[in-house]
Amino acid sequence: MFDLIVIAHVPRADDITLVADALARMRPLCLAEDGCVSWEAYHSHEDPARFVLVERWATRGHWEAHGEGEAIQRIYLPEIMPRIEREVHPSAPVRL
Repeated sequence: MFDLIVIAHVPRADDITLVADALARMRPLCLAEDGCVSWEAYHSHEDPARFVLVERWATRGHWEAHGEGEAIQRIYLPEIMPRIEREVHPSAPVRL
């Protein structure tokens, strides 16, 4: 499995609703992609300008191919990226 956490901050309050709507439109497209195990976008109750994406892909290759998919090319790059600052964290669950 390949897990990815993306922490996004929306600097302009006017863009928060636009980003939330775009993320909601991305979800079904991402889930339909080959190798997508789960894809969730969370909106912070404590900081309305903060979103957290939690993605799980079958392999890193599936995630890399996701970059050419409709969700990224038609929504994320043109509608979300210009409105956010982000941290991208390929991650792994903590296990005992």
